[in-house]
Amino acid sequence: MDLALLRTFVAVHRAGSFTRAAGLLGLSQPAVTSQIRILERQLGRPLFDRRARGVTPTAVGDELAQKAAPHLDALLRITEAELEAAGALRTLHIAGPPEFLCLRVLPALAPLVGQGHSLRTAFPSRAEEALDGLAAGHHDLVVTTAQPRGGPFTATALCDEEHLLVAAPYWAAFVDAERLRADGPAALDGIPLVEVHETLPLATRYWSAVFDTHPDARPPAATVVAPDLRAVLECVRAGAGCAVLPRYLCQDALDAGRIVALPEPAVPPLRTWFLVVRAGSLALAHLARAHDRLLRAAVRW
Repeated sequence: MDLALLRTFVAVHRAGSFTRAAGLLGLSQPAVTSQIRILERQLGRPLFDRRARGVTPTAVGDELAQKAAPHLDALLRITEAELEAAGALRTLHIAGPPEFLCLRVLPALAPLVGQGHSLRTAFPSRAEEALDGLAAGHHDLVVTTAQPRGGPFTATALCDEEHLLVAAPYWAAFVDAERLRADGPAALDGIPLVEVHETLPLATRYWSAVFDTHPDARPPAATVVAPDLRAVLECVRAGAGCAVLPRYLCQDALDAGRIVALPEPAVPPLRTWFLVVRAGSLALAHLARAHDRLLRAAVRW
């Protein structure tokens, strides 16, 4: 059986789409379709059911993928090892929110630059955009809080992010801790809110988890909207109001007394970060090395 046909088949099986597989393989969509038809004729069985959006493997297709994929991945690892031995420069394309990439991911991966790697980053505005780019081969690794369900991805939990309600000392002095525990967000009346988006994603999640508000009850409209958590932090430090921020981002400012955490709940709101790659791509040595390094670094986060 032609290895090129099997390689194309596994790419389609993992991508769930002839079009996405074509982009990953550097082939045209008609070429991919033709190769799958040839393989199906050779086997005498259909490998995929064609859908309006993408394809779904048949039972025969799933069985063939389970048998063929590990061997193709092993061949890919051999090829990668030869490239590394030859000193080939390996480029890693990473996508995710700018704050987390800048403060967590890139510092953890920086030592790889001395090992023959180069790094490229992208900051998509939405998780869906980042995952679409990963499926299309524009990114190698995506860091996101949106866990993909199925599809052509492998997602691994990276770390949990704790959220705090913080304010500058001036505004914190107006908050009665006992009233905040008893009356919830009513104790914050009159204190401006700083957020990353008009939809108040962080504050709404915090209000729901900590104050147990009705789903229709929303925090007050933001006084300042800045689409970068680092800008939100600087606004809070400068006295613009209160904000919900991840602890990793604001811990230094807390330790320095520049901002104050308002009374913390017994169980703080958490958000999980995931490392997402295309299925099978960890056979690439440089990607597997970066993936492992991030998982090891996250133990300290």
